[in-house]
Amino acid sequence: MAFIFMDESGDLGFDFTKKKTSKFFVITCLFVENKGLLEKIVKKTHSQLQKKYKRKFGNLHCVKEKPVTRQRLLRLMTEKECFVMTIYLNKKRVYTKLQNEKQVLYNYVANILLDRIYSKKIIPIGSAVKLIASRRETNKFLNENFKNYLNSQVENRHKAKIEVLIRSPHEEKSLQAVDFVSWAIFRKYEYGDDSYYNSIKNKIVEENPLFP
Repeated sequence: MAFIFMDESGDLGFDFTKKKTSKFFVITCLFVENKGLLEKIVKKTHSQLQKKYKRKFGNLHCVKEKPVTRQRLLRLMTEKECFVMTIYLNKKRVYTKLQNEKQVLYNYVANILLDRIYSKKIIPIGSAVKLIASRRETNKFLNENFKNYLNSQVENRHKAKIEVLIRSPHEEKSLQAVDFVSWAIFRKYEYGDDSYYNSIKNKIVEENPLFP
């Protein structure tokens, strides 16, 4: 079984007069054959926080963590057999039509990323594949549309089957790991800070812009 964990950083707002609107949007996929490796990283990071800060077990969320925690988890990632692929958008270059169709844009970018994973043969041929995306929508219809769209695209373009699931980081601990990776990549583009990115850049097999 091959696992792909998907998460994003930044937002899909296009009103740049608002202070919190990001300039970039990043979607990241973390591929691993043994998801237990990622679960152990998350658990180990939590255990260290419990010992040092008496923190109760909960979700790790990169943007809220201390720098030492971010670096620790990313460093643990470099020791494991996993790969990263990411697409980043300079939002000011996104076509106006897509700016008004945020869900269509998200599905479009996610599909391009998944297509590249299959095209580069990162997934072993013949492997059963499970893609687990971090939940970003509460609307059941939009979530079903996302799953059906990716399923049909993979089947039509690559004659392959993929199981697409949408989970929260609480339900699927490995999503907490890809959150850190995506945040590190996003920070490089949004703020010009590559200090976290450098910790995991050797795991990145492809990193491309969309609408360059």
